[in-house]
Amino acid sequence: MYVIIKNRIAAEDAMSITPILQFGTSRFLQAHADLFISEALARGEALGPVTVVQSSGDAGRSRRLAALASPGGFPVRVEGIENGSPVSRIVQVRSVARALSTGTDWPEIARIAAEEAEVILSNTGDAGWPASADDSAAEFRQGMSYPAKLTQLLLARFRAGGRSIVVMPTELVVRNGDQLRARVLRLAAPLGADFADWVAGQVVFANSLVDRIVSEPLDPAGAVAEPYALWAIEACPGLVLPCRHPAVQLVADLTRIERLKLHILNLGHSYLVANWLARGGRASALVRDELATPAVRADLESLFDEEVLPVFAAAGQADAARSYVATTLDRFANPYLAHRLSDIAQNHAEKVRRRIAALIDWGDSLGVTAPQPRLRRMIAMTGAGA
Repeated sequence: MYVIIKNRIAAEDAMSITPILQFGTSRFLQAHADLFISEALARGEALGPVTVVQSSGDAGRSRRLAALASPGGFPVRVEGIENGSPVSRIVQVRSVARALSTGTDWPEIARIAAEEAEVILSNTGDAGWPASADDSAAEFRQGMSYPAKLTQLLLARFRAGGRSIVVMPTELVVRNGDQLRARVLRLAAPLGADFADWVAGQVVFANSLVDRIVSEPLDPAGAVAEPYALWAIEACPGLVLPCRHPAVQLVADLTRIERLKLHILNLGHSYLVANWLARGGRASALVRDELATPAVRADLESLFDEEVLPVFAAAGQADAARSYVATTLDRFANPYLAHRLSDIAQNHAEKVRRRIAALIDWGDSLGVTAPQPRLRRMIAMTGAGA
């Protein structure tokens, strides 16, 4: 069984207890999970407010941290085409009650994880998950990867009585909950058999997928985002959702949605970046400008038709994939968003591995014989297939 929401917070404690602990301060989370939770709180349909944690410990971002937890909230500007009409609106996000840093606030973060949290969210980017030499330490170290930091927080909760908890990563990793669970179980084993058994039996790791183009930050906090938004979460026993919201979908199997986003929208972004880098990587280039160039758009459309859609067709998903391609092209062409290719280009080789090499492997497993010269060339150029 799963539970949609459980709002147990009395009115007088509404912003002092934070049942949602969020790792990551990115503009994406501000315009996605934080916004959804804020809107749900106003309707009484959320677990409660959020403690945001900056996991890098970067002291240079203290101004953003303070702004995230401002009593007045922070703005998210939503701009684009919705139901065929242009929209531009500002949403004030007021879901963040605290903003802390692992570099200075670890004891308080551990206390919240042990005593208050019911859901731990994360979006630590491509840099948050790779293993670190510090991961094997028995106690917290700032240099630990996110999975190791999470293990330390779960250990604090176990020692404080071991109430069950839901861990919900939103990083763009296939089966992110399953992969995070496997990492945490490996890290938990040396810390005690009882603790490892508790993680295996009492910690719910949910697979989820997030989808929204968030093109630029606002200063000191806030973001600009498209109207389209999705947070798909796979149902599993013991699941507790952070909020009820139109953008939050509970699904029986995440695989189909996951592959559409990863191998169409995300793949399309990385393909545009690869061609942009090959032309010299002009810093000001925008996705919308690329799509406004007829030759670039035609090339991207033919890439989808000739090298991507045959894989989905072999999996029996041709109609859904073709529809998603059309939606993706419209989203890329959104005239309101300044979505910079230089932003998408970060960790390019790792993104090519997840988005493109994985598609080719999937196609090979399905017996797809259609040539994929452009995609294979990208893999060769980045070494992502190694």
